[in-house]
Amino acid sequence: MSDVHDLIIIGGGPAGYTAALYAARANLAPLVIEGFNWGGQLMITSDVENYPGYPSGVMGPEMMAEFRRQAERFGTEFVTDDVTSVDFSERPFRISVEGDEYLARTVIIATGASARWLGLPGEQHFQGRGVSACATCDGAFFRDKELIVVGGGDSAMEEATFLTRFATKVTVVHRREDFRASQIMLDRARANEKIEFLTSTVVDEILGEGRVQGVRLRNVDTGETFERPFDGVFVAIGHDPNTKLFVDQLDHDEAGYLLTKPGSTATNVKGVFAAGDVQDHIYRQAITAAGSGCMAALDAERLLAAEEGHEGTALTAPRPEAAEV
Repeated sequence: MSDVHDLIIIGGGPAGYTAALYAARANLAPLVIEGFNWGGQLMITSDVENYPGYPSGVMGPEMMAEFRRQAERFGTEFVTDDVTSVDFSERPFRISVEGDEYLARTVIIATGASARWLGLPGEQHFQGRGVSACATCDGAFFRDKELIVVGGGDSAMEEATFLTRFATKVTVVHRREDFRASQIMLDRARANEKIEFLTSTVVDEILGEGRVQGVRLRNVDTGETFERPFDGVFVAIGHDPNTKLFVDQLDHDEAGYLLTKPGSTATNVKGVFAAGDVQDHIYRQAITAAGSGCMAALDAERLLAAEEGHEGTALTAPRPEAAEV
């Protein structure tokens, strides 16, 4: 069993790298299969100003690189490739990456979630330059600006309402007359004097030079197109958890988010844990992802220690030069 890892972490983002940091310091020698798109959604985020410890803000990619370096410092190993299949039917678990197979006593899934995008011309180009899928993350950068929110569900109403704390005006654009949003959320948005609605309307193109300066809109009933100036576009049409590889073996909700036991990161399969946005469709913040990554590492360490499979230090004997806080 010498070729069996105590812990394999699938996914490289705030949750995965934090789990690796804690696991490495607990002498678990974790292997992180981080994927080609390591770093998660923060890799397309320009300035991060709401993560503690960065009083002047930090670029998203820079912060993820620092997370990764810190985990590596304590002995974490990395495979920069995508997992192609997993087998959680028995332990040790089997994780395949192209032609290679890795065995693990415990696994932490931290593959995150991906925002749904509109697929418009200019949308990818303007990410970090006026296009966002997270009002909580980026709203403060748009003080005294006019913004557009695309969507018709609760997320869109919540994003639009939040953005009125900063923007002078927020326009909600929805392709239908009726909204999927709950009545209470819709009523709250409609009662906000800073929010206006454009229904039966879609965004055809995002316009600007260097940054977002406007959008081209189209009325779906008449086919008429027109342009409106805006300083930012917030896409609020939902997220998809990156759980395709796991839903046949792990319990999940209707949207595909992995289910964990209350007060724990444990899934329904003993030894498999889930952390970050892959199991969190409510908060979806870097700091909450990192926190659950820490929890998952401690949960895995406890299980392994109970099975006497390793010499752990994280819970029983903190290093004197850097005690846990």
